[in-house]
Amino acid sequence: MTNLDPTTFSFYLDTYLIPWGIKLATAALVFLVGRWLAKVIIAVFHRVMDRSKVDATLSKFLGSIGYAVLLVAVAIAALDQLGINTTSLLALLGAAGLAVGLAVKDSLSNFSAGVMLIIFRPFKAGDYIEAAGTAGVVEHIQVFSTIMRTGDNREITVPNGAIFRGTIVNVTARATRRVDMVFCIGYDDDIAKARELINQVMADDERILKDPAPAVSIAELADNSVNLNVRPWVNSGDYWAVRSDLLERIKGAFDSNGVSIPFPQRDVHLYPQGGEAA
Repeated sequence: MTNLDPTTFSFYLDTYLIPWGIKLATAALVFLVGRWLAKVIIAVFHRVMDRSKVDATLSKFLGSIGYAVLLVAVAIAALDQLGINTTSLLALLGAAGLAVGLAVKDSLSNFSAGVMLIIFRPFKAGDYIEAAGTAGVVEHIQVFSTIMRTGDNREITVPNGAIFRGTIVNVTARATRRVDMVFCIGYDDDIAKARELINQVMADDERILKDPAPAVSIAELADNSVNLNVRPWVNSGDYWAVRSDLLERIKGAFDSNGVSIPFPQRDVHLYPQGGEAA
């Protein structure tokens, strides 16, 4: 191995070794300090999310994305200290990001919708909702989809984008609900008597709320019947049970007290060929 003379060694030292050593040390320091700051920022972000009671899944997902973005920025800053032209690198990353974004645009749409659902909370786990053409009890609100359970115990996975873009009906959002029913009686029946029977059945049911008071009113004078609106208020959890019981008990009360429930009837006349109606 040929020994370098002091002049040549001094030249390489001053021209390459010291400047590159300083650049490498600076780049390493920038990367280490930047990575530490990124961790601190993400830790603060998680604390803020926890205090705001944001869903843990969303918090972790956003934290991971934020940390990756900050780490890329730190790496670019460190490479810049080495004198590497980062403009081309940024252009390449931008093009790659655009290509990935176009490839997963539906997933990104579902993700953004999931973020909005978790932040604004039009419903929560345990609510019964109607959305995206389906209905059921919400079991999990995930980043990309919502898991629902139907009344017959089927599990449905609905993309968050489909839910957020449409109308959301939260059936159990309020503590009370009104049960809307229509009962038909004949034109020859006593309206006051029918109303009294309905009110008595509702008064005997402790699940029906006194305030707001249940209402019975004439809805329509139809072709074949007088239609009565029956509208009691109940706790949301009692809705279906009360509705089913009222239908059965009011029908029984009408039958026991001679109040008819008419149904459309049609007279059919048979004419024998060449003769009178039979």
